[in-house]
Amino acid sequence: MIIFSNSKINIGLNIISKRDDGFHNIQSVFYPIKLSDVFEFSVNKKIYLNITGIQLAKNNKNLIIQAYDILSEKYNLPPLQIHLHKIIPIEAGLGGGSSDAAYMLKSLNNFFKLNISNIELKYFADKIGSDCSFFIDNKPSYVTGKGEKHKYLPNFLKGKYLVVIKAKVSISTKEAFQNMIINKTSVDLSKISEAPIKDWKQFVTNDFENYAFEKFPELAEIKNFLYSYGAEYVSMSGSGSAIYGIFNENPNILMYKDYFVWNEVLD
Repeated sequence: MIIFSNSKINIGLNIISKRDDGFHNIQSVFYPIKLSDVFEFSVNKKIYLNITGIQLAKNNKNLIIQAYDILSEKYNLPPLQIHLHKIIPIEAGLGGGSSDAAYMLKSLNNFFKLNISNIELKYFADKIGSDCSFFIDNKPSYVTGKGEKHKYLPNFLKGKYLVVIKAKVSISTKEAFQNMIINKTSVDLSKISEAPIKDWKQFVTNDFENYAFEKFPELAEIKNFLYSYGAEYVSMSGSGSAIYGIFNENPNILMYKDYFVWNEVLD
């Protein structure tokens, strides 16, 4: 069973307030993109995870294993041999780890015919990460709460060209939140699809950018580069450090320095 777990971009990211549980209330729009990791699994004598591609830190349990453990605890699943080929850059704000976990939940549900509803899958996903449940339905969404509340939006970027550039720097989510300023914005991102994309740069912001750009000036350079190529809108995604640009026409940006570059047409 081969699974493609896609990533997402954040269109706007405002930190509204700190919660009593230690998390933060946010406002953002999550938009799924095709950039994906690939994994497969089969029944095995013991649980085993092999990772190729981008290597991950070994100090934390992989989110795919966390997803397996959550369902195995309730449904007594057999051990699995899992192979993850990591393509989505890490600590980039693209949600790769959360997507892997969500797709593991969905795939286990289908493979073992557990008949778990999407509502319950989202409940399990929320235990793993704040943005994990987004990937259960995997639709453009206006996101609030700590990232778990979704209001579906139309595919308002369908046919637009996307370029993602990831510099050789990383920003952990913990570091990003430790250095951000709470923004009690009055901008309603749920209406973003009604505004022309070229106007977004006037009011759609990512509250993590100021810190990230000050620490890593190359991120601001990427943003300026994408605008110079004709992007309608450019932003850092999530807590960073991937920068994306949205274009009306294919900009044919296949390389930028020796950084990771991804191009696609959005659905």
